[in-house]
Amino acid sequence: MTSARFPVFDADNHLYETRDALTKYLPDRYKGAIDYVDVNGRTKIVVRGQISNYIPNPTFDVVARPGAQEEYYRKGNPDGKSRREIFGAPIRALPAFRDPAARLELMNEQGVNRTLLFPTLASLVEERMRDDPDLIHAVIHSLNEWIYETWQFNYEDRIFTTPVITLPIVDKALEELDWVIERGAKVVLIRPAPVPGFRGSRSFGFPEFDPVWQKIVDNNLVVGMHSSDSGYERYTNDWYGNNSEFLPFQPQAFRMLSAWRPIEDSVAALACHGALTRFPDLKVAVIENGAAWVAPLLKAMKDLYKKMPQDFPENPIEAIRRCIYISPFWEENYAELAELLGEEHVLFGSDYPHPEGLAEPAKYAEDLLAYIPDEERVAKFMGGNMAKLLGYPARLESPAGV
Repeated sequence: MTSARFPVFDADNHLYETRDALTKYLPDRYKGAIDYVDVNGRTKIVVRGQISNYIPNPTFDVVARPGAQEEYYRKGNPDGKSRREIFGAPIRALPAFRDPAARLELMNEQGVNRTLLFPTLASLVEERMRDDPDLIHAVIHSLNEWIYETWQFNYEDRIFTTPVITLPIVDKALEELDWVIERGAKVVLIRPAPVPGFRGSRSFGFPEFDPVWQKIVDNNLVVGMHSSDSGYERYTNDWYGNNSEFLPFQPQAFRMLSAWRPIEDSVAALACHGALTRFPDLKVAVIENGAAWVAPLLKAMKDLYKKMPQDFPENPIEAIRRCIYISPFWEENYAELAELLGEEHVLFGSDYPHPEGLAEPAKYAEDLLAYIPDEERVAKFMGGNMAKLLGYPARLESPAGV
């Protein structure tokens, strides 16, 4: 009944790629840039000759149970259990993790009307190829071709799978945008990180990237900025004195203290460097980056604007509140975020089927009602805001799960 009262547009679902997702459409001259090898009986992905442990099992044939960490995020870990103990036994990947028809059937069972669907393995690509922009563009296009072939970018106006737009070479980014727009994309995924290039990295808020933002606005696309490997591990490595790669499934307390700095810097760059002002209709949905960073950023921005208004194209608080939409972690306080951004800028995301997400997304409305006893506001958070962002009515003609 909860899902019937609150139509759910889940802003954070994931697919699990198949082994050929990054390579099936890769041009011959780049063959070998990505491969798989056996290491002591376990399959590992190899990027440019380097074995990566970024994803423990990059084939995704066996995955963690959806929602395996719910108890951990609800109550913490007072007994100091190991991650293996918290995750429990893995499961075989379900058809719904890899096929849109099966996923739609599962969504009906779950009471989920619509969802944004993000890739999982894709987040390792750009950082590990940052010194070769041509290769980045080739691999990302190969992935987008696989996504379109397997999932489409708009499946029955209910599953909106996000092609990746990488930015190092602006002309190629524009070509990729044209390609995905022609195939029905409504949301594109852009990494929250400095943009790598032939002469080093730079901010995507700089005017150099205005043609990209212009095309996105002209075609009424939503930009998804999902957590990724943004390259900040190199700063942690400066403290540890090593050269390790970012390992999201092997967290360290010291690294976690600054885990959301990439998205904070990304939003700040869009505001400080003027992109949000030059493109006031830009819509950026920040996904799976939490919300703990929002209040400190806005406080710092307010103080800086008071002291240095000449350095900003407009009041950065107004720019952020106009253009930025955030899906907080499900264990965070939606009401507090709404006070900061406005209630129409808060989106529900379950992170299904990842272990840190929710096993039953639609039931989260009950959690919200426990501290937000206002059904109209809960309806906005659970799906109304995301539907409006994409130009859809909150309800389906025949709501899922009813």
